[in-house]
Amino acid sequence: MSPHEPNPMSESVTSDQQEANRQRARLVAARKAHWARARRLTALLLLLWFGTTFATVFYARQLGALTLFGWPLSFYLAAQGASLIYLAILGVYAVAMGRIDRRFARQLERAP
Repeated sequence: MSPHEPNPMSESVTSDQQEANRQRARLVAARKAHWARARRLTALLLLLWFGTTFATVFYARQLGALTLFGWPLSFYLAAQGASLIYLAILGVYAVAMGRIDRRFARQLERAP
């Protein structure tokens, strides 16, 4: 085999390397999309958490003027309402992250 003739082994290695590079690029893109969605969800839920915590404390005096069964509304919001919202935040996070993770797994399965 002369040095000017193409080597079939080098062509297959090159195409294998190119395919490996394409797969790696798809994996990196899928990971970036996965974590972008996860960060967006986390930021949104943290904003809701902060708003709930801040609102019940900051507006406690105004909400105290309103009563529910003889108790100030701020008491109900701080004692039970905020806790229910926190529980809902946890539930939404678990369900949404499950969906995001399944989407990521499907993207990995599609990439040969």
